[in-house]
Amino acid sequence: LNGILKEEVYVGQPPGFVSKQYPDHVYALGKALYDLKQAPRAWYDVLSQFLIESGFQKGSIDTTLFIKKKGKHIMLIQIICR
Repeated sequence: LNGILKEEVYVGQPPGFVSKQYPDHVYALGKALYDLKQAPRAWYDVLSQFLIESGFQKGSIDTTLFIKKKGKHIMLIQIICR
């Protein structure tokens, strides 16, 4: 995933790793994690930028569709985030 988050996100301490000295402390995330609501969007942003830099064009109607034409060949990539 490793997507960059656009806003500050804080999470509680995971079970088994709770600080005895600071049991109520939370952690600020620097990157997206699995099961985080913002993770698919952060991943899409990173992948989208890579595809555009690689010569793909983003679809004008469906922004999850990327198109690259070379001569008579066309490559289509569809991104699905769940």
